[in-house]
Amino acid sequence: MALAGLRQPPRRRRAQRHPGGRARPPARLHGGRHPVNGPEVLKFGGSTFRTHAAYEELAAGLEERVRRGGRPTAVVVSAMQGETEGLRGRLHEVNPRPEDATSAGMLATGDLLSAHLLAAALHRRGRTATVLAGHQLGLTTDNSYLWARVVRTDPAPLRRALAEHEVVVVPGGQAVDAEGRPTWLGKNSSDLSALAVARAVGSGVCEIHSDVDGIYTSDPHLIAGARILPRVSYNMAALMSLYGAKVLHRRAVQLALRHRIEIVLRYNRAPFSAGTTISAEGTQMSAVVFNQRSVVLGYPDDARADAAHNAFHGAGIDTVRLTGRPGVAVVGGYVDVEAVQRRAGVEPGREMGVPVAEVRGSKVTMHLAESGEDALHLAQRLHDGMDFPQPRDAVALAGV
Repeated sequence: MALAGLRQPPRRRRAQRHPGGRARPPARLHGGRHPVNGPEVLKFGGSTFRTHAAYEELAAGLEERVRRGGRPTAVVVSAMQGETEGLRGRLHEVNPRPEDATSAGMLATGDLLSAHLLAAALHRRGRTATVLAGHQLGLTTDNSYLWARVVRTDPAPLRRALAEHEVVVVPGGQAVDAEGRPTWLGKNSSDLSALAVARAVGSGVCEIHSDVDGIYTSDPHLIAGARILPRVSYNMAALMSLYGAKVLHRRAVQLALRHRIEIVLRYNRAPFSAGTTISAEGTQMSAVVFNQRSVVLGYPDDARADAAHNAFHGAGIDTVRLTGRPGVAVVGGYVDVEAVQRRAGVEPGREMGVPVAEVRGSKVTMHLAESGEDALHLAQRLHDGMDFPQPRDAVALAGV
């Protein structure tokens, strides 16, 4: 079922696998031919840290990079895989509907723990490293506890720490509001933290390391025949993130665009291969983007759909307002959609299914699947029906 037309929101990889084990030589984490200016900024997602041994493996790679390059390095890390949702589950056992301020304070502890584990691994190797938590980082947000937006950046704490240490480890997603209260930048927001750090320290490149080495024409873990795309424009990357691509946070791309920071997507295991570069360059593209956690909500009329769309946007949550029907696509999951709507005085919409976005050049068509499993089958059929350029010439985009 195709849903005609889409309104934009208001303004406001499968890489080669390498076996683990500490017997392998230290990995080279090298930015290669990209511009060199300012400290290096790297981000490692939660899939990097499946075991505690992974911190030692990453520390070995960072040590080799620091020794070879001699530049101070800021490393933004996510919580260990599954840790954030584990914390959420424990919190909901105590209170199924906790206050947002409580959730923000608790969910951020997973990233903080991860940062200290990496710092400890670096200390063991004799490197100078420190952790800058959200209240020390210099990032000030609005007062939305769970989907906060950065409104002010003070680069002094980061620059001072980088002058005194070889590596500064930053827990992703953390900041404070103007009153000093902990805020959270949202689910999967370590990318946003990394770009904010790059901006603060004057770096022209930010490396994002995750369990795929780049952006594909569709989720390479789920869709057969998905192709990697070596170069993607900022605008296309932001667009696909809006429709459900998980490889990169949309607001991180927008921040990179505003400050012309090049994003290099790399695999998070040795040899840390680079797959996609996001910059000002890019051309027409085709892709299929979906996230099985996304949901389309239906409403009795356009006025109530508009009210719900505005409520989600006001809370900092990405949504797409469908045209041709009174519906809103809430992208990416991890949102208590009913609670957000009720707090805004909006009657909750009815769940209609899972959105699947078909992108052909500048045209985006949203399809509706009944379930996550149906969305997977629909995405495969749509992808099979697309004609892609040869990989050397392809400049397209997709989600993971």
